[in-house]
Amino acid sequence: MPAPEPAWICNFRHALLRMEIVVAGGSLLLLLALIFGQVLARNFFDSSIPSADILSRYLVLYVTFFGAALAVDNDKHIRLDVIAACLPIERCRKFRPPLYLVSAVVCAIFAWAAGRFWYDDWQYVSEHERWSSILALVMPFGFGLLALNFLLSGLFVPRSDRPSP
Repeated sequence: MPAPEPAWICNFRHALLRMEIVVAGGSLLLLLALIFGQVLARNFFDSSIPSADILSRYLVLYVTFFGAALAVDNDKHIRLDVIAACLPIERCRKFRPPLYLVSAVVCAIFAWAAGRFWYDDWQYVSEHERWSSILALVMPFGFGLLALNFLLSGLFVPRSDRPSP
């Protein structure tokens, strides 16, 4: 069974959770406003918002990654546990920490690969497209955030297993 969290880890996770909520929620609201504005502009004014399609693609990624990090922190993420259907809940909880640590390693590898891909893109992108390359940092940062959340959930008691106050 994972160890209980020290106070500084608890504070760090709480700050991380707040940041994830703000970014995921803000990205979702901005995405909805952008798409609504784009629909209005196209239907009523026969024009469009410049670069709205590119920006909306990246906002979907922000919502996805930060929402996934929230799901991992709350132990509500998608699982592919075939064995879990056959085992009792207590035995499944014993398998959870090592599986979370494996997931953290996989996400860290994806973060490293996405970071290398982003760096190559940054070197060759034209000056007028650098803003979209900056937005693409969500890929390595998002995978890194998932790796951190899986690591913390693997090393310490997940939120779903903590006693309620």
